[in-house]
Amino acid sequence: VQLQASGGGLVQAGGSLRLSCSVSGPTSDYYAIGWFRQAPGTERETISCISLGDDGNTYYAESVEGRFTVFRDKAKNTVYLRMNSLKSEDTAVYYCATVRGVVTTTPLNFAFDSWGQGTLVTVSS
Repeated sequence: VQLQASGGGLVQAGGSLRLSCSVSGPTSDYYAIGWFRQAPGTERETISCISLGDDGNTYYAESVEGRFTVFRDKAKNTVYLRMNSLKSEDTAVYYCATVRGVVTTTPLNFAFDSWGQGTLVTVSS
């Protein structure tokens, strides 16, 4: 499976961005497509995922709950992350990845399998 995240950029605090994750290849071995981010000098932070099944279950980290929305377009093999009310602390490189399972929900932790290049989101205050 190959994944490519895009849509990052520079935005002012309070603004919005929509990230896209193009997925190619078979995904039958995976539970979901997820997103994580990493800012310089910090650990990776799991932020969201959407299941690949018909239920389309979604999960969000507390830090983004209510501001971010993950959704998918099956016909386009694309998963999106809509980010509203952005804050300076959202600045990071964002990656989309295949998810084999949800390890814990509090804190949110997934069994990520593979990911591609990330996309940089910079929120100016």
